[in-house]
Amino acid sequence: MAEGKFVSYLRVSTDKQGRSGLGLEAQRDAVSRYLNGGRWKLVAEYVEVESGKRNSRPQLQAAISHAKATGAKLVIARLDRLARNLHFVSSLQERGVDFVAADMPDANRLTIHIIAAVAEAVGRTISENTKTALAAAKARGVKLGNPNGARALRGKQTGNTEAVAALKAAASQHAADLKGIVDDIRRSGITTTRGIAEELHARGIRAPRGEVWHPTAVSRLLIRLNAATK
Repeated sequence: MAEGKFVSYLRVSTDKQGRSGLGLEAQRDAVSRYLNGGRWKLVAEYVEVESGKRNSRPQLQAAISHAKATGAKLVIARLDRLARNLHFVSSLQERGVDFVAADMPDANRLTIHIIAAVAEAVGRTISENTKTALAAAKARGVKLGNPNGARALRGKQTGNTEAVAALKAAASQHAADLKGIVDDIRRSGITTTRGIAEELHARGIRAPRGEVWHPTAVSRLLIRLNAATK
């Protein structure tokens, strides 16, 4: 039985919705059957009306952002609607969002693990090739690394610099995780910082420094998002 929080994502194509049998109601019913029983809460539902041939998925990104921000699992009606979309799979993998397909509930982790295993194998190959190239260069007499060693770092406050950089990176990543939700809120006509703050709170999205969003926090979030797009 399903337990925990879920965010559902439904997608239909304008020209195939009627003929495919994969209309919104059919997908919604599949999700409902999967969630039937147990202790669960459907946090939000995102609907995409888009051709499968296009890579633009604003509602998908919003659903992924919402799932990550609330610690929910993304639920879809059918695996074959999204498993072929590399952008979808990579987005989930990179952002650490778990998902489940109502028609194949045991296939989600396997799918992600296979993709991850392939990426890991490629990474190992690149790493081994790099090590081999460095070893060959060293054998030819090429000096590797900083000749001054630890002395090159003396007198520099590298610890503080790295700490500040880590905090900025974490803030930027948090903003990136919320981008899809903020874009969705703006598309709905809500554009003021106060309005966005209220909508984020209504959707159960926690602020980085507390549970309630304030306009100033939204303003900082928007600045980071604007900076990331430049």
